[in-house]
Amino acid sequence: MTVAALQMTSGIDARANVATARRLLAEAASSGARVAVLPENFALMARDSAERRAIAETHGDGPIQAAMSAAARELGLWVIAGTLPLRVPGEPRFAQALLVYDDTGREVARYDKIHLFDVDVPGAGESHRESASMRPGQKVVSVDTPVGRVGLAICYDLRFPELFRQLSAEGATWFVLPAAFTVPTGRAHWEVLLRARAIENLAGMVAAGQWGHHDNGRETYGDSLVIDHWGQVLARRAEGEGVVTATFDPDAQRAARAAFPALAHRVL
Repeated sequence: MTVAALQMTSGIDARANVATARRLLAEAASSGARVAVLPENFALMARDSAERRAIAETHGDGPIQAAMSAAARELGLWVIAGTLPLRVPGEPRFAQALLVYDDTGREVARYDKIHLFDVDVPGAGESHRESASMRPGQKVVSVDTPVGRVGLAICYDLRFPELFRQLSAEGATWFVLPAAFTVPTGRAHWEVLLRARAIENLAGMVAAGQWGHHDNGRETYGDSLVIDHWGQVLARRAEGEGVVTATFDPDAQRAARAAFPALAHRVL
């Protein structure tokens, strides 16, 4: 039941980023992880929407998807491939998509980011309007893995607890959150929100972040975490590229849900 969060400092060279992702996935597999999670925008931290569109792929076809499928197959590892831009037929905007590959390299799930980051970041002088180039997703997605049923979410989704409640109602026993959190909001809210979503749903959480200064001028918070169903931080990588692993205890989770049946007490 070992999981891994991969922390990256992705730049504007997609090939180099994918090569780094492949190296970190190999490190996760060698550490005994069954499932590894890449951060948001693992393939490209773009300077503008034109650069994102330039690497956008058709779903099921393209070098980034092929590389992630091959890595999963060759390493015998489930890969939750952060996000990459996928074209939307008849739509100039792309989908910010998270793809899940099983350990044979087969794609078994796709989640398109529902909550788009249209925000002026307090204290940072940053303005983001993801909806200008991204089409929001419409579907809540969870999928069975060797570590239990996982609920899929991306970055800004973290601020919307109703999404995690719905994933929990679908049977999710843990969540993933690939992210590229800003530094001011990361310092203020990152860990407390991750632990809250885990505690509220008595579910594990694997949060894989971008970290550091990027070629596009952004700085991201990092602090990739693995959190258990009781809100305990099992493992952390505060800074730098690398891999953090931890092991979930499903028996302890089942016992906690039985002894402390908050999920069964929901009324609304």
